[in-house]
Amino acid sequence: VQLQASGGGLVQAGGSLRLSCAASGFTYREYAIGWFRQAPGKERQLISCIGTDTGNSYYTDSVEGRFAISYDNGKNMVYLQTNSLKPEDAGTYYCAAGMGNINICNYGEHFMDYWGKGTQVTVSS
Repeated sequence: VQLQASGGGLVQAGGSLRLSCAASGFTYREYAIGWFRQAPGKERQLISCIGTDTGNSYYTDSVEGRFAISYDNGKNMVYLQTNSLKPEDAGTYYCAAGMGNINICNYGEHFMDYWGKGTQVTVSS
């Protein structure tokens, strides 16, 4: 089982990045895929989640309207389009897979079954 996040980088405030999560080794559509962020000195938090069975999505309040999560089942890829980035959006972004529907993401990170290595997002002011 492998999850690989990519697409991070350094961007100015107001800019955009598209993060990608490549998944392999498990039955993709049995899992919800979440994006979590960990900022320095802070706990990892759920940013967005998508149910690959229904396409339902969730966003934490701070990114609602600026970020968009999507998936490509044919490629086993999940994307997080991040727009209008703010310095407080910076951190290491991880994608994770949890068996079940989208609700699994909100149960907490310990309920996620697989994690990828993170990708760093830096936002300059």
